[in-house]
Amino acid sequence: MPARLDHTIVHSRDRFASARFLTELMGAPEPKAFGPFATVPLENGVSLDYADARGAHYGEEGDAPIVSQHLAFLVTDEEFDAILGRVREREILYWADPFGQKPQQINHDHQGRGFYFRDPDDHFLEFITHTYVID
Repeated sequence: MPARLDHTIVHSRDRFASARFLTELMGAPEPKAFGPFATVPLENGVSLDYADARGAHYGEEGDAPIVSQHLAFLVTDEEFDAILGRVREREILYWADPFGQKPQQINHDHQGRGFYFRDPDDHFLEFITHTYVID
């Protein structure tokens, strides 16, 4: 049986500010404190656990560089419209493609719609309305 993803850690400069950025765009509840994390629960039981980037191990002094991650979210058409509306309201630069060649556009790939943008910690976020069709 394949494993099921339970949670992943997302490094940030300010765990609550970063988690709040995402929850506000998604119209989701406020992130919850869980140990050193600001946790964002997702619909399928997976959580994103935002952590302040510090040294090589948690709790060390000094900031560590943040390695950009790509996080893709599958949402309904209604949620997509609301999220895109919030992105536009905030005047966040977004693209139809992962290479940034189609700014301020959405795509209609894989029988759905999608777009990409960067969060304040330079993580690459993607919202899609239909999962990728892989032949």
